[in-house]
Amino acid sequence: MKRVAILISGGGSNMVALAESMKGDHPARPVLVASNDPDADGLAKACAMGVPTAAVDHRPFGGDRAGFEAELLKPILAAKPDIICLAGFMRVLTPDFVKRFRGRMLNIHPSLLPNYPGLNTHARAIAAGDCEAGCTVHEVTPLLDDGPILGQARVPVLPDDTPDTLAARVLGREHELYPAVLRRFAAGNRAPVLI
Repeated sequence: MKRVAILISGGGSNMVALAESMKGDHPARPVLVASNDPDADGLAKACAMGVPTAAVDHRPFGGDRAGFEAELLKPILAAKPDIICLAGFMRVLTPDFVKRFRGRMLNIHPSLLPNYPGLNTHARAIAAGDCEAGCTVHEVTPLLDDGPILGQARVPVLPDDTPDTLAARVLGREHELYPAVLRRFAAGNRAPVLI
């Protein structure tokens, strides 16, 4: 049984989808939900699901990313995860942190990578006149929103879409895609999931 730590920064809807999926014959179980924001709503949701939580506020560290990560590593390493899932974790991780978990850390991004890494993905897709958008699960590498693609889900961009309406539709697909990729990845299968 693989042990999964999930890192969040906000409401944790993808975390909930992942944690709820890890039941029955699933090859993994959640062992920690950690956040860089002690007030993240997702922490209470994880507690309600019986998943241990930890919070390390990034703000007192200012620009000292390595110092913040050193503190964040303490609860992560104590949980002994086999896999780390970034689920709306809004901090850019240093190359040293990423290399520590090489090949074992996943992220979900709200675009069809390699299109639109970074922020404001939905507005950028609409501004470009794209006819479809979606989300991507990928292995984390030191490069932002890069790394081998493990799954993608697509949605149409509708003529009257706003960034908010498109984001809501993509989020629903994220909740399908990320659990499907995690199940396959935890079983040792890195073939992409396409929805």
